[in-house]
Amino acid sequence: MNLQLQPVQVATGSKDTESQLVFADGFLVAVLVRLSEEHADEAGRWYLEAGFGPVDDPHPPTFANVHEAQAWITHRLAS
Repeated sequence: MNLQLQPVQVATGSKDTESQLVFADGFLVAVLVRLSEEHADEAGRWYLEAGFGPVDDPHPPTFANVHEAQAWITHRLAS
């Protein structure tokens, strides 16, 4: 499976605007948002703002970096 990321700005209503759309085989499967300094210890981590299909999660995780997020998404899609 090949994931493609597209950087975007998301109107979250906070300073968390740096984001990535994540596509798998042409389908949008997730929106990742980088947490701003408003989140103290979590600042700089990537948050699963939205997941679709098998990537949907009732308790959205955060990731240390985009590579960690991609690995998690790939695992969810393969399940």
